[in-house]
Amino acid sequence: MEIILQPIATVVNQRSTPTDDFWGDTISEIRLAEHIPDEALDNIESFSHLEIIYYFDKASNDDIVFSGRPRGNPDYPKVGIFVQRKKDRPNHIGLCTVELLEHKGRSIFVKFLDAISGTPILDIKPVIKEFGVKKEIIQPDWVSDLMKDYWK
Repeated sequence: MEIILQPIATVVNQRSTPTDDFWGDTISEIRLAEHIPDEALDNIESFSHLEIIYYFDKASNDDIVFSGRPRGNPDYPKVGIFVQRKKDRPNHIGLCTVELLEHKGRSIFVKFLDAISGTPILDIKPVIKEFGVKKEIIQPDWVSDLMKDYWK
């Protein structure tokens, strides 16, 4: 089965290199593609947070490893690709929950998006608390260690 997706927007920001940390100060503009009408963003500012689904267009199929230590750190356990959020995935799809800062014309401005400038956006969805986590989130200690500088 082949699935064909067309980007609905593009990321514009100061980041040009996919790096693992220090994304907290990055403000990103998500600019609608020409084929998407302005009204697709109508009333988006009534939400505080959005889920952004994007495509890691700079990732290579040659770099996919289905199991390994996150960031190659020998202190972390060997885990499968679906137990981490790295860009080198079978379908190169990223997902991030962002804070909506502003809606201006054909663009929205967000914080906490870990995508470089030029990244194709596949979809934008509002964060609705009724779809959120129903119980406490549980994760291994190595994840907190890995993420300690991510949003600084």
